Amino acid sequence: MKVPPLDLTQQYKFISQEINPIVQQVLASGRYIGGSIIDEFEQQFADYIGVSHCVSCNSGTDALFLALRAVNIGPGDEVITTPFTFFATTEVISAVGAKPIFVDIDPQTLNLDLGQLEAAISNDTKAILPVHIFGQPVDMTQLMAIARDHNLIVIEDCAQATGAEWAGQKVGSFGDIGCFSFFPTKNLGAFGDGGAVTTNNPAIATQIRILKNHGQSAKYYSEHIGINSRLDTIQAAIIQVKLRYLDSWNEQRRYLAARYYEFLSGITDIFPPQELGGSRCVWNQYTIRFNNQELEQKVNAGFSTCLRDWVSIQLEKKGIGSTVYYPTPLHLQPVYTSLGYKLGQLPVVEQVCQQVLSLPMFPELSTEQQEEVIYALKDCLPELY
Repeated sequence: MKVPPLDLTQQYKFISQEINPIVQQVLASGRYIGGSIIDEFEQQFADYIGVSHCVSCNSGTDALFLALRAVNIGPGDEVITTPFTFFATTEVISAVGAKPIFVDIDPQTLNLDLGQLEAAISNDTKAILPVHIFGQPVDMTQLMAIARDHNLIVIEDCAQATGAEWAGQKVGSFGDIGCFSFFPTKNLGAFGDGGAVTTNNPAIATQIRILKNHGQSAKYYSEHIGINSRLDTIQAAIIQVKLRYLDSWNEQRRYLAARYYEFLSGITDIFPPQELGGSRCVWNQYTIRFNNQELEQKVNAGFSTCLRDWVSIQLEKKGIGSTVYYPTPLHLQPVYTSLGYKLGQLPVVEQVCQQVLSLPMFPELSTEQQEEVIYALKDCLPELY
């Protein structure tokens, strides 16, 4: 049995009878940008997250960029964030002229190590940009306390964590701004790109609406240099349908994660992820770590590759898809060499990037498929002894 890392076709089959007529209605309406569907979706998503305002946009990357612009972060400012995430998180910090400051990660959650956060704060620090990586919420109680003590803005990157909760409250409702992605692989994915910004601050919401529409406060009247970042009406209609199923899909992800943990926790060479107490992870990815120096040395000697990569190759031979998120930490990306970060400076993330492997995870993953993944994974490791 072949098992892909993600299969979006199964989800489409499940909701196609609802999706197809709505798409046809949008096409027949002739209103493809803006309109009541966008307004309805923004209100529904704001209600779901538990905030006063939602502003839709073209992508999760744009959501982050607009958030930074809306609170006037720019040249001379520093933004503290994680080195273990997709490049877009720091790309937008650099795009507005600010400087990303990297803090090492917690080896259990793979999120920002909040114990090291305050030491990174300087007179130039203006914001903290936490990422709820793989759907695992950051401890927002502790983070917000630090931010308040230092009068810092908090922008949450919730791209992989739509529906995740900390202390019974959804991510994207803690900080000054929450940023979401509706890229197809996300828990709430569109049939193309899409994003949204959430906030309880009406002034921030208004500013983002202006910036996303060429800086126009009124038609053909631009107060700022903005961008063109609109969520297509068809995508909004599709996400409206999918939003109704999001909680049940997230619960299925949680069930699958629990089964993975049950089967893999007894394997000494594998560290399966765990949910923190007080959190509700939504498992956009189920990412395990390999940590066995003896096996690592044996693999290196025989195959000139790390244990994680060797296992990935063996799984592929067995028809099991897996993905590495992320092979290179952001502070070691070539574009950031000018910041002065060097190998060894953030040891936890540098090690983790050599150990992580994401297994197949999507709500429609069947029991048989998941067992196939587990058995194939268990079969790989004994070959090394």
